Amino acid sequence: MSIMPITNQYVKDLDREYVFHSWSTQGTLNPLVIAGGEGCTVWDYDGKRYLDFSSQLVNTNLGHQHPAVIAAIQEQAATLTTIAPATANHMRGEAAKRIIEQAPEGFRKVFFTNGGADANENAIRMARLFTGRDKVLSSYRSYHGNTGSAIVATGDPRRVPNEYARGHVHFFTPYLYRSEFHAQTEAEETARALRHLRRVIESEGAQSIAAILLESLPGTAGVLMPSAAYMQGVRELANEFGILLILDEVMAGFGRTGKWFALEHYGVVPDLITFAKGVNSGYVPVGGVVISEPLSNYFDTHFFPGGLTYSGHPLAMASIVAAIDAMRKDGVVENALDIGSRCLGPRLRDLQQRHASIGEVRGAGVFWALEFVSDRDTRAPLAAQTMQALKAALIERGLLPFVVDNRIHVAPPCIISLAEVEAGIAILDEVIGAVLG
Repeated sequence: MSIMPITNQYVKDLDREYVFHSWSTQGTLNPLVIAGGEGCTVWDYDGKRYLDFSSQLVNTNLGHQHPAVIAAIQEQAATLTTIAPATANHMRGEAAKRIIEQAPEGFRKVFFTNGGADANENAIRMARLFTGRDKVLSSYRSYHGNTGSAIVATGDPRRVPNEYARGHVHFFTPYLYRSEFHAQTEAEETARALRHLRRVIESEGAQSIAAILLESLPGTAGVLMPSAAYMQGVRELANEFGILLILDEVMAGFGRTGKWFALEHYGVVPDLITFAKGVNSGYVPVGGVVISEPLSNYFDTHFFPGGLTYSGHPLAMASIVAAIDAMRKDGVVENALDIGSRCLGPRLRDLQQRHASIGEVRGAGVFWALEFVSDRDTRAPLAAQTMQALKAALIERGLLPFVVDNRIHVAPPCIISLAEVEAGIAILDEVIGAVLG
């Protein structure tokens, strides 16, 4: 009996018949088919290749099919595929140990979750239990996940049809290019944003606020890197009012910005750190909360009312161990820093000089955004229809972008080479010129 070969059309038909997609109107979907990948490249069943300039959803920091991580998953699957979280497991301990070794001084333990959203859920839970307070403050320009509290902590408009959780308050964080504070300089933006946050704390009642939850570097909101002075000011406000600081490193952590944690850019140490994505390049679903010593000590004598069947799943733990070991051995974080400062950042700024439609370029490491405008003077965002045309043309030319609103986020794997950066920039240059003139 002959076996029919798998084709792009067969996979697409199968998907559209049976798969329900996230963040979508189902009847209008036309998903890209991917058959395999290696390094910074993926391909379909026809053999068409794409340079992955998005790291999928900014998670494949080690690229696709890293052999050491794949081997570790296979070896663990042959040894012990799954085990309950209440047990002690070798790989779970090794994974937690490695994460603590990379965290700032003063962190003690790791609580493992299934992904970034429930990492933020559990960090919020820990903060409320520790402080005895309820409210959580977070930015309007943020994304923290799609579970109950995480989506309400999220600031972007996707939270609006999902507002079922209690006790969430939002505030504006710095974004000088589109300042909410009529600022003209970074110093003005920082000072006014901190004054705004102080007034929100005072108006909400500091004694009712458990935590301030911030992305160390807001990703989906636009790769918005705040000043060190702002982040240090937030830490000082949290200290002043007895509020915990939770930094969300789900997208920005584990090499993405050229540091193990993006918080290292600011000289700020939070009380809790959430992570996922880059910790194992997303090869097996996993996330977690890195817990500072005061909170760890608190839960030594206070019950923690939370848990997950797959917390610390052996396959995920093995992938974390292998991923962190590979990143250390191969200098992956250092490569991200070097590529960003020596090539990617400068070449993206060159594009800005060549194309009037690029209003601002910002980022660090291998985490950048091009903000497109229809007019540089008014900074009017480029129309959504035009952004979709840009996206379609990039994909047609073999480049996978991450397009959000009027921005193209440039976030290739941390292992990307200079030659691959140059190839991707050349496609961007060509497509922007062709579509926008």
